[in-house]
Amino acid sequence: MLGWFRALMPREDRFFDLFARHSATLVEAAEALQEVLKGGPDVARHCQVIIDREHEADAITAEVLLAVRRSFITPFDRGDIKDLIQSMDDAIDQMNKTVKAIQLYELRNFEPLMQDMGGTVVEAARLTAEVVPLLNAVGTHAGRINQITEAITHVEGRSDEMQEQGLKALYRTHRREGGDGDAMAYIIGAEIYGHLEDVVDRFEDVANEISGIVIENV
Repeated sequence: MLGWFRALMPREDRFFDLFARHSATLVEAAEALQEVLKGGPDVARHCQVIIDREHEADAITAEVLLAVRRSFITPFDRGDIKDLIQSMDDAIDQMNKTVKAIQLYELRNFEPLMQDMGGTVVEAARLTAEVVPLLNAVGTHAGRINQITEAITHVEGRSDEMQEQGLKALYRTHRREGGDGDAMAYIIGAEIYGHLEDVVDRFEDVANEISGIVIENV
């Protein structure tokens, strides 16, 4: 009877499988966002990829939260598990918000620095996908985990700089050209830059959550 009951309970290692699946959606969505920012006729198709991955990520997040409630034993603190998966989900949610804005304004052309920021999103997503499996043995991989979380923080810093440069370039361009239409173009461009920076900020939140887990478990 006890063996049957245990079989119904989520395995401890299941959490790591779910984290890895979620991180895979982050990478796929980030790569699709990078394609979106290249512009052209395929923008709508790549936007849909992000929307689909976001739905998948939501389902995985719900599965993690259910597993936390059903599990007697978890690999680390329940609150840390919830905060980690929620921060990961916030990252893809922000990608979804970005493409929603792109769809709203029917954008098909993007500034070079927006495209560069898309590269930082991909970089942060890939680093996240690399670090998450290492949580399965925090003590063994603590050094490498810290290196990766620091790398994500550096990516966020570069993204900040790109956003500032992009906003300055937008301002100079549209101040020189003048007119109400140019003012609207600046507002829209600034909004897209803001969304992209928010995406990378959310990955930094993931890195901070992981750093906290290391501190508490090593």
